[in-house]
Amino acid sequence: MSDLYPYSRTYKEDIALLLASKAYVGTKNVNHMMKEYTYGTNDEGVYYHNVQKTWEKIMLAARVIASIQNSNDVLCVTNREIAHRGIIKYSQHTKCESIASQWVSGSLTNQITKKFIEPRLLIVADPMTDGGCLKESTYMNIVTIALCDTDCPTTNVDIAIPCNNKGKEAVAAVFWLLAREVLYLRGTLSRDQEWDEMVDLFMHRELNEEEDEGEGEEEAAEAEGEGEQEAGEGHDDAEGEEDDDEEDDAEEWGAGANKGDEGQDYA
Repeated sequence: MSDLYPYSRTYKEDIALLLASKAYVGTKNVNHMMKEYTYGTNDEGVYYHNVQKTWEKIMLAARVIASIQNSNDVLCVTNREIAHRGIIKYSQHTKCESIASQWVSGSLTNQITKKFIEPRLLIVADPMTDGGCLKESTYMNIVTIALCDTDCPTTNVDIAIPCNNKGKEAVAAVFWLLAREVLYLRGTLSRDQEWDEMVDLFMHRELNEEEDEGEGEEEAAEAEGEGEQEAGEGHDDAEGEEDDDEEDDAEEWGAGANKGDEGQDYA
């Protein structure tokens, strides 16, 4: 596989990343439009995505995105909280527009609105929650790319990327692979070098997790400061004891000298 195309060099690593992020895990429901992207179920009745088709669709979507010369003509939209960070990081690296909030109806069709935009390509993280912008894109003949789970309909979607769009690890892995391939195709990155951007930066994080990490860092800093303070106090005590010993030696030496002077007659 790695000898067929240049982008196949990282095929094994990409598949391993998709498997580690559980991008293959679907739901217990399967839409007839997504049936061809599944390959079986587990004992609990959960459908699994075909990871090879997921990787192929990511490569296809990246070529469509890279074919647009002006990166500002690409718009990423999501209303799912777990995909907000992935959308924002993807837009930062690929220099495209992003809307990581509630979709405003008429943003693609009503020119009177202040948020009216005219993209050539639309990327959504979930066609079920972002169905409003997908429907508007059909009126304006906009190409659409969507992350689709087993229960998602592919209506108004031109390129469906089959993956687990309900898991934060899977969403982060898909957007990371998509952003990296776009940068490769545009020539921003060379295929001979690895992308130093971490997948974790595309992953959604709860506010409680960030607060816990901040508290842990503060506690570590306080403990380190207390340790340095105790070490400083111990050093000061040691210096004080040495000074006291020197003073005692000086007093003893002075007393001995006085006794010697008293016993000696200089007449």
